[in-house]
Amino acid sequence: MSYLRPALVMLILLTLITGIAYPLLTTGLSQLLMSRAANGSLLYQNDNVVGSALIGQNFTKPGYFWGRPSATANSAYNALASGGSNLATTNPALDKAFIARATQLRQANPAMSGPIPVDLLTASGSGLDPQISVAAAQYQLARVASARQLPQAQIAKLIEENTDHATPNFMGESVVNVLKLNMALDGLK
Repeated sequence: MSYLRPALVMLILLTLITGIAYPLLTTGLSQLLMSRAANGSLLYQNDNVVGSALIGQNFTKPGYFWGRPSATANSAYNALASGGSNLATTNPALDKAFIARATQLRQANPAMSGPIPVDLLTASGSGLDPQISVAAAQYQLARVASARQLPQAQIAKLIEENTDHATPNFMGESVVNVLKLNMALDGLK
């Protein structure tokens, strides 16, 4: 019985510290110091939320840039089911998926004859990546320009303006956020 009172006091004390005080402190500091990031890095168009800069979306129309394939369960870019396909490199289903994606990309981008950038063929570990490589954006440039009846130079400039450059260059690859780029395309009207 002598151990019960200190145990209950510690339970209540630690519950107050870790269950109430710490979450309030971290939430308050994040809202104060980095509210945009703490609120999901939401992107707005005409005062409406169109998505998050952190989660990809499934664009399939020819006039839009397409992101990486998503391997999330139930539907593409399902943030509640984040995860990779878990298919081994020796799994025939993975080979079939690559062939299907490559066929779809070659049909949608007939002007391109070179190799397809790998990030257009492979899903990421989370299945939610919002970015593609600059090479993947340039691979789709002719299709998007043709579908929107815009000069390729104008679309190339838009890709450059929406490229997040790695700083410094040896710390990663420069990438393009697909949602931001497609929003910029819609803003050209």
